[in-house]
Amino acid sequence: MRLSKPALQAVLSSQKTREGSRPFWGWLNAVFNKVDYERIKAVGPDRAAGFDRWQHDYNGLPTGPLGRYKIQGIDATDSCIMYKGFDHLDGLEHVEELKLNKSMYIEDACLERISTIENLQASLYKMEVVSCGNVTDKGVIALHKLRSLEHLYLSDLPGVVEKEKTVERLQTALPGLDIELDLV
Repeated sequence: MRLSKPALQAVLSSQKTREGSRPFWGWLNAVFNKVDYERIKAVGPDRAAGFDRWQHDYNGLPTGPLGRYKIQGIDATDSCIMYKGFDHLDGLEHVEELKLNKSMYIEDACLERISTIENLQASLYKMEVVSCGNVTDKGVIALHKLRSLEHLYLSDLPGVVEKEKTVERLQTALPGLDIELDLV
């Protein structure tokens, strides 16, 4: 099962905001998308619909025994996900694909956090990071810990300035990684 951005916004967010960058909207996003640890405890980390289509409403996820449904992909396009919200990913063991596209709160610390989640290190094989203006070479290089990553698409990341060096470091750490770049 795959989660789209509205479902993902209910799953992934935090109280962390960037100083001086639309503080009211950051605060509002953090309030409405706060990590709900009680819900995770009640329904399990992988509660998702068992269909080959994107689930758009987190509250519309089917009920049933824990472990029945697994989250396989997350599309965070145009979402307001933030650093602390990635705590939700800790218990997910089947996430194969992650799209972080046009997500204004994604920064290096987010990519570093993703790369330290042991379950993602083992399961994530495809990832996109597109138009996330706060991502730099440091964040991209942090992805080297995702040992199962086979395909990485990077586009419109103005903070990535040492493209060749960054790609070389990733390729050294992950020789089987196919990196597709669309960086100016």
